[in-house]
Amino acid sequence: MIGIIANPVSARDIRRVVANATNLQVTDRANIVLRVLAALRSCGVTDVLMMPENGGIRGHVERGLVRAKAHGEPHYPRLHLLSIPVTGTVEDTHRAAAEMRKAGVAAIVVLGGDGTHRAVVSRCGKVPVAGISTGTNNAFPEHREPTITGLATGLAVTGQVPAHIAFSPNKRIDVQVNGSRTPEVALVDVALVTEGFIGARALWRPDSFRELFVTFADPEVIGMSAIAGLLEPVSRAESGGLMVRMVPPDGQGPRAPVTTLNAPIAPGLMVDVGICDWRRMPPGMPFVPETKAGSIALDGEREISFTARDHVSLTLRDDAFRTVNVRGCMHYAAQHKLFAAAPSAVPASAAKYQLQ
Repeated sequence: MIGIIANPVSARDIRRVVANATNLQVTDRANIVLRVLAALRSCGVTDVLMMPENGGIRGHVERGLVRAKAHGEPHYPRLHLLSIPVTGTVEDTHRAAAEMRKAGVAAIVVLGGDGTHRAVVSRCGKVPVAGISTGTNNAFPEHREPTITGLATGLAVTGQVPAHIAFSPNKRIDVQVNGSRTPEVALVDVALVTEGFIGARALWRPDSFRELFVTFADPEVIGMSAIAGLLEPVSRAESGGLMVRMVPPDGQGPRAPVTTLNAPIAPGLMVDVGICDWRRMPPGMPFVPETKAGSIALDGEREISFTARDHVSLTLRDDAFRTVNVRGCMHYAAQHKLFAAAPSAVPASAAKYQLQ
């Protein structure tokens, strides 16, 4: 059984106003789910457990399944809905991921941005995640056609691709405030800003940026991690991450910038960021930020306020959770002809024609 968590409200934050972020309609999200379902069924997956929501995705998906059956095209898995209350908040994702883990799903396909994927990973335990980008900033889920993600997930969970190829280890950053027993987690980046209020959670004002910690630094993504990626790339596969200290780009802060970086922190939004220091972040080593008060953004969204009386520490963890290795699965499938039918005999006349 495969789990599917589709966030109906991703890509609806303030970055749609201050930048040019996309906003997928409910029908588009439902069509993505249907494409994933068709791909899973073609690999032999017969049952899917889906998170309920009130945004309309479920209704469109169910109508698509009924329509396919009426046309004699029963090429979808059986769809089961989790029996959980719907609140319209991130708690729905938390609860769904935890319930899917208890139900023993082999993997969870996630439709959302970095925040949605973070919410799933915080509750899914050892269950692998397959990410599909439908959010504002999508640094963590790689951009590709959902049908391919569905095919790779189906191949992985049915054992057609060896596990050491089918699944990849991923890093995360644990954030503890005053020694909290259960840390908050970030899959891509943790940013400390001087604004102490949460308000509009998304980050888009560079004059407040002070410190940045990333699990990987990719110059091809957008968001806070793009700042690190344009300074010193760190791949998802290598151990450790990167720490960056920032100052106001106009030099009005306590430190003067060593360099000023023009970075894409949201779709179509380029800002100048003053950089005064950056260095590697080894795994397992707690980092205590210099910023004394403000708020902490996890994967681009402010979640925690802190003051000078609080003690904050951040620790990067290698091999913290697993994802479906889509590229690895599809290359293995091609090399081993997993989608090819058994070769049929070539008629003698055709063989003669080919020789000619």
